[in-house]
Parts: sequence; C-alpha cells; structure tokens
Amino acid sequence: MRKNTVDIITLGCSKNLVDSERLICQLQLNGYTVHHDPETVRGEMVVVNTCGFIADAKEESINMILELCEAKRQGRIRELYVMGCLSERYLKELNKEIPEVDKFYGKFNWTELLKDLGKSFDHAHEYSRQLTTPKHYAYVKIAEGCDRQCAYCSIPLITGVHKSRPMESILSEVEQLVQQGVKEFQIIAQEITFYGIDLYGRQMIAELVRRISDIRGVKWIRLHYAYPTHFPWELLEVMRQRSNVCKYLDVALQHINTQVLTNMQRHVTCEETYQFVERLRREVPDICLRTTLMVGFPGEGEAEFQQLLDFVRWARFDRMGAFAYSEEDGTPAAKKFKDEVPAAVKQQRLDQLMALQQTISAEVQAQKIGTTQQVIIDRKEGEYYVGRTQYDSPEVDPEVLIPVSDGPLRRGSFYNMEIVDADDFDLYGKKTS
Repeated sequence: MRKNTVDIITLGCSKNLVDSERLICQLQLNGYTVHHDPETVRGEMVVVNTCGFIADAKEESINMILELCEAKRQGRIRELYVMGCLSERYLKELNKEIPEVDKFYGKFNWTELLKDLGKSFDHAHEYSRQLTTPKHYAYVKIAEGCDRQCAYCSIPLITGVHKSRPMESILSEVEQLVQQGVKEFQIIAQEITFYGIDLYGRQMIAELVRRISDIRGVKWIRLHYAYPTHFPWELLEVMRQRSNVCKYLDVALQHINTQVLTNMQRHVTCEETYQFVERLRREVPDICLRTTLMVGFPGEGEAEFQQLLDFVRWARFDRMGAFAYSEEDGTPAAKKFKDEVPAAVKQQRLDQLMALQQTISAEVQAQKIGTTQQVIIDRKEGEYYVGRTQYDSPEVDPEVLIPVSDGPLRRGSFYNMEIVDADDFDLYGKKTS
C-alpha cells in the first residue's frame, strides 16, 4: 500500500473519463500521487467511477466494487470511494447493500470527496485535467444531461436535463489543452446537437465548432453524439468549410421501423430517417457516418427486424455498433411495455446484424486501398505503428497499421499514408515519399 496515493478506476464512457481526469488534477493539486486504471491497485485509497447505463455496465461496476471491497478486507487498500452514474442512480440501495465502501458520491457531487479528505477544490482549475489519453488527443465535454427522453434510456434519470457549458469556458479549455500539446479533439455530450438552447435560446453547436476550429493548433475536431430530429444543418456547412473539422459524425439512429421508433419515443419516422441519411451524404459526400442500433425493443417482430437489416444494407454505415434492449428501471419503456422478445432471440438478431455490418465494413475498407490518407500515430505495438485517419475515433473505430520496418514514426505526428491493404476493419499503410 502506497501512502498518499490514489488509484482511480474509470468504467463506462468517455464522458466519465473526463470527470476522472478532472478529479485526478484536483487530487494532484492537493499533493496526492494518482494512478489511473492500474493493473494492480496499490494506493491507500481507490476511487471507482461507475457506469449505470445498461445491465452489462451496471454488472461490471458492481463486480469491480465488490472486488475492491475484498481488497479492503484483506488490507491491500485502506479506503474505497465510489462515484459516477451507478451511484447517482442507486445511492440509497448501494449504501445499504455495500457498507464496506467508505462513501458513495453521485455523478456531480464528486468534488465533495476533496472536502471529506480535508482538502479543497481549486476553482481556479475547475476544468483543468490530467489527461489519461495519449497527449495528442483529448475529449472535451460540452454539456451534461439530456432532454430527449427516449423511452429506453436511463440517462435523464441519472444526469437530469440538458445543461450546456458556456462557450467561453469550452474555448478556454481547448486553448489550454493545445498549449499542453493536444492536437485532436473529440467533442462529446450525451447529445451535442442540443448544445446552446438552454443558454443562448438556439442551437449553437455549429458556432461552437467553428470557433474551436479557429484556435491555432487545433488539427482535428470530431463530433460525438448527434440526434437526427431537429438536426442543425448549418453544422455540415462548417464541416465542409473547415479542413480541421473531420468529415465524421456519430449519430445514433437506433432503428428504422416507424412503430418501433414511436415506441422508443424517438420522434422520427422510417421515411424521415432515410431522408436524413441521404441529406447527410448529399451535403458532405465523403462524410463518415457512425451509428448505433438496437435490437429486441418491444414491438420488434421478425418483420421489423428484417426491415432493420434492409436499412443497414442500404445505408452501408462506415461504422456501426449495436446492442440488445435491456429493460431499465424507471424508464418510460419499462413502465409501458413488456420486455417480450426472448433473450436468445435478441442475441441471434444482434449476431446477425453485426455479421452483416462486418461484411459491409470489409467492403468499405477495401475501397480505400490505393488511396492516400492523412494518419495520426497513436502508438507502437509489436511490429506495427498504429494510427488513425480522420474517419477513425479513438478506442471505438478501426485503425491503420504501418510496419515498423518502414522507418521511424513519431507518436502524435501526422503522416500521409498510402493504403496498401485492408481487412474487415483495419487498414494497412505505408508512408508516402
């Protein structure tokens, strides 16, 4: 056990990661040594930043907490604290069921941990962070919460209504990160297209991205996560005009059948979804579209699922993730619908959908053979340097592999690469002369 040392374990999404990075910075300002996601916990204190979105994520969080409770009983750690979405949603239940945890904090009151440790929160560094990502890229969270109220989603129950960060605060953070060497920025929120309505009375995501792109040193800007209804089309104008705004959009569509979409409270129809995808590609012909789809939602029979498969064949998404519906306590879907699709059927549909996407992905990637792509290098791994194009977001998207034997490459630097081969997901490149 290392005294005056804190281990922080982050579960869930990149929005949680930003919170952990802010906490790391505050702890360091108060004299602590902090390790993030260590292979073995050795600090006298451990903080777990939990996810509570779906059943699998909740199970992972609970298992991690219980594992650390055992480490505490064995004397390998002294204090255990829990924060994040799971404890925000189930604070009373967790306090009762897992008393070994010294204290549970929610999604937003994690700053109280410093006070409980006899330390203070440094408001002069409110949004300062100790990056846990490679130093050349960072996530920038522009809002909390969500107003969309999709029937299946527990996020509004956890994080509340949408709250935009003031634009000047975001721009200041980006400028600070550029000074630290960050070149690539993933703009994140539960829903970015709603940005600004609560503060400025209108959608301001296009203006925000435009102003970020004006900051000297910002090389790439990538956007996660959009919503199809009331989409701010001026955002695509910025994407076309600004070379440092990646031709990339992550927009969760969830389904294509109108009745299923109605049950989901998505406020969009099948026809409107087709028109939405067509317009995105018409206005930005080389745009990379990433989406997320759901199988097994109440109302999805075999015909509705086949309609979803047909849509995916037509849309040929560059990137696609999918998951099976799980009933979440307190959501409109849990109150209104019976979870009627058997688990085995959900899994079968999920496997079929992802197999289709794997075939599409292989074809999409093969079309890039012979092209030249700008690639940023993330790391060296075995016999390859590993990088990404503007169409690849960290952690979730395919990568570009370049043989180490081709010559030395610097992490965080950009290179023009000729794509010489491809598999189902990844590309293989060589540096152009």
